[in-house]
Amino acid sequence: METIIKLNNQAAGRDKLARILQYGSRALWYYMQQKKLNHQTIEKLRALEYTFSSFRKLLRLGKCVDVMYSALSSIHYPNLTVRVTTTLSRISMSLYLLADHILWIGRTGLCSVNGDKWGKVANKYWMYALFMNLIRDAYEIHKILKIRQIGLSDIISDGCDARKKLASCARDHKDIIVDTVKNACDVVIPMTALGFLNLSPGSVGLFGVISSAAALLTLVDPLLKLTPS
Repeated sequence: METIIKLNNQAAGRDKLARILQYGSRALWYYMQQKKLNHQTIEKLRALEYTFSSFRKLLRLGKCVDVMYSALSSIHYPNLTVRVTTTLSRISMSLYLLADHILWIGRTGLCSVNGDKWGKVANKYWMYALFMNLIRDAYEIHKILKIRQIGLSDIISDGCDARKKLASCARDHKDIIVDTVKNACDVVIPMTALGFLNLSPGSVGLFGVISSAAALLTLVDPLLKLTPS
């Protein structure tokens, strides 16, 4: 309970808690629909998903400026790969949030907004940001395996010993594991929205819940957060 209160006192914590409820509602209404359960409950869950989505858009209002500003600091990072991937990720995320702000304005009815057009724009930039994050994750994993002298040939020829080494790496670098899981689960959401993947709303909802839970872990335990990110 103390952890939930702590998270609720942070804007990022409220966003992640609402995100779990948003994607959890999506997964639940889809599987209830597949089982042909109570139609009214399904519609309430759909409305709940939309409400949490709108709430999160409101929480993020103006964040595109903060994220773009943070890109100014990452361009000075000494490691080239981390510098390029982190900076491009932050720029893409800022543009995603800008498009998301426009979608929120459309939802409020303040002005007419082409939801389909801006939804695609938002998902494209979100996908680009996540691709950059995954490249960074792959680079960090490759670097660790190289230091530990673990290669593909070791895994094939001496599976048991290699698995012990991999387990040791995972224990020592939980931040990279959490970040990789979060980004890998997140990237399927915009890819599905853009038609690159053909996943059901239920599957997308489950991936969203997993990625949100991974993000919450980094708020509960800052040592699990990969930096810079």
